Amino acid sequence: MEINTKNLKIKIGLLTCAKLPQLTPEDQLLIPEFAQHNITAVAAIWDDKTIHWNDFDYLIFRNTWDYFEKEIEFNSWLHHLEQLGIKTLNSIDIIKNNKHKFYLREMEKQGVKIIPTLFLDKTSQLNLVEMMPSRWKKIVIKPAFSAGSYQTAVFEINDVVQINTQYKTIASEKELLLQKFMPEIQTEGETSFIFFNKKFSHAVNKKPVDGDFRIQSQFGGKYTLIAPTKELIHKAQTIVNTFPENLLYARVDGIIIENELHLMEVECIEPDLYFNLSEGSLTRYVNAVLELIP
Repeated sequence: MEINTKNLKIKIGLLTCAKLPQLTPEDQLLIPEFAQHNITAVAAIWDDKTIHWNDFDYLIFRNTWDYFEKEIEFNSWLHHLEQLGIKTLNSIDIIKNNKHKFYLREMEKQGVKIIPTLFLDKTSQLNLVEMMPSRWKKIVIKPAFSAGSYQTAVFEINDVVQINTQYKTIASEKELLLQKFMPEIQTEGETSFIFFNKKFSHAVNKKPVDGDFRIQSQFGGKYTLIAPTKELIHKAQTIVNTFPENLLYARVDGIIIENELHLMEVECIEPDLYFNLSEGSLTRYVNAVLELIP
């Protein structure tokens, strides 16, 4: 799709965090890509109090990778952007919903196959012994507001009392997810389907190192570009299509078991999009931005 940007004078803030003030090396490549369309794009640290957000025409969430550690501050900042009327991609409504993983419960109600999950409201009386399904032998526990394996643990059912003690304070402060541990994460890995403007771009398989369950690269996870079947792409597309709103980007993360996609998460806030693994993905991403701005 040919998009005429000759007369555009647009400034975009690529949102990041203080840990990555200039964005990741992969996301830095967006800046010259936007420049080809006469669009100025700059890194902007989301909690930098010196920034005047009205200076930007659009904000794009990219490397805000500490938001889950600053929950109150992040929520307040989102409200501030909303009050200012700043346009964001994805929208603030999408961000608000997606940052709390209880959205998975709603997706399950819509018929999406998710990893077997229990959703725990805040409680000062955490009692995992009573609520754990007896058929679950190994379990993942994590906050609903988290990312990157933050405060995440995997435990055997025999260790439930110890974990209950460990998470009692966290449970009084945060909602939690309990998920059945899927051994396929260690053998088959997790597959990410990346979509720009609800159109499939590329897919990446991520496997943890032997003996671990965390697929993130900081824990040694190995990432490989793959070519999934049309059937699997369609299943991921169906998940993306449950969103009635525009989506600049969405990353559908799941485990493939017997050609069935079991959803783990739909990342619509600040996912790694693996630009470095897929040729042309930067261009496809920027073109999606151009399609979505008036």
